[in-house]
Amino acid sequence: MRVVLMALVAMAASLVLAACGGDDDVGGGSDQEVEVAEPGPPVEGEFNISNWVGYIDKGEGSTIEEFEAKYPGTTVNYTEDVNDNADFFGKLQPLLDQGESGGRSMFVVTDWMAKQMYDLGYLQEIDYADVPNVDANLKESLRSPAFDPERKFSIPWQSGMTGLLVNQALAPDIKSINDLFDPQYKGKVTVLTEMRDVVPLMMKADGVDPEDATKEDWLEQIDQLQEAVDSGQLRRFTGNDYIQDLTNENVVGVIGWSGDIALVENDDVEFVMPTDGCVLWSDNMVIPVGAPNTAAALAWADFVYDPKVQADISDYVRYVSPVQGIEEVNPTLAKDPLVNPPEEFTADCTTQPDPPGSAEDVQEVTEAFQAVVTQ
Repeated sequence: MRVVLMALVAMAASLVLAACGGDDDVGGGSDQEVEVAEPGPPVEGEFNISNWVGYIDKGEGSTIEEFEAKYPGTTVNYTEDVNDNADFFGKLQPLLDQGESGGRSMFVVTDWMAKQMYDLGYLQEIDYADVPNVDANLKESLRSPAFDPERKFSIPWQSGMTGLLVNQALAPDIKSINDLFDPQYKGKVTVLTEMRDVVPLMMKADGVDPEDATKEDWLEQIDQLQEAVDSGQLRRFTGNDYIQDLTNENVVGVIGWSGDIALVENDDVEFVMPTDGCVLWSDNMVIPVGAPNTAAALAWADFVYDPKVQADISDYVRYVSPVQGIEEVNPTLAKDPLVNPPEEFTADCTTQPDPPGSAEDVQEVTEAFQAVVTQ
């Protein structure tokens, strides 16, 4: 021990001499100063985040409470004001166009919307050195998505499946997307306002591979939606708000998102994998240009990528977690097909696609879809 202590004393002395920039006979004669990294800004103050409904655990000991306890002086204002991507973007774009965020430090949007916002210059890039838990624990399968290959501007919040939510007591025969258009369910079904969910699912049900589909294939499905609207087959188009319709039995089946089953207060309602497969997607944390309190936004992203924290979120929301290691924290999550879907469960599923063709083609398809949704 004495030898070790003497060695440490000698090392400390040499470090002091080096730091003092000693003469040419000590420290190698270098006059270069040692650079010390500046600490980042403190994590404190108001942190405002917009997210989708039912996307975080609630109650005593929640993730929000734990974050505020870890960073005293920080207040999380968590708002569930994202109901669908286009609607949220429509509200925010006038602000984003002026380099403002409406006071939001962070919000959560789907892959394609994150890409659109980034291309318009609305999002900050993220240095993964600022979020070491994300760098360490992000699942390998999500590290290089087509819309953000280097993960420059997005961090996955949750992933999921778009398929069918069905009241098994009232409509046990709904197993395919096409079954929603059976006249016996007239006025008792809804579909999403999200074009990239609905149209690919309809194509799959008609035997068209969305990855090979043409602009005309997209427009043909949109025409079928128009017919369903005109006939009264569809009750309405929705975002997350179909949850209440299912709870109250206003509808018997919907095109919806897998984890939302946890929010439906009706034991007869189940998530049904369509016979032709689902659509796969991720929702992502992004930081807008002009965001206040970026330090808190980065700290939040890093915090929720701790597997212990993420396990609590996953147990509540029942979506596919982007964080590896949560099953070791809570082994029951490994058995939930909505949180940890087996390969065979999603074998026929398709990653959420964009319409094909030029920017003008995409615009044409988008406008045709919106014309049906908003009439």
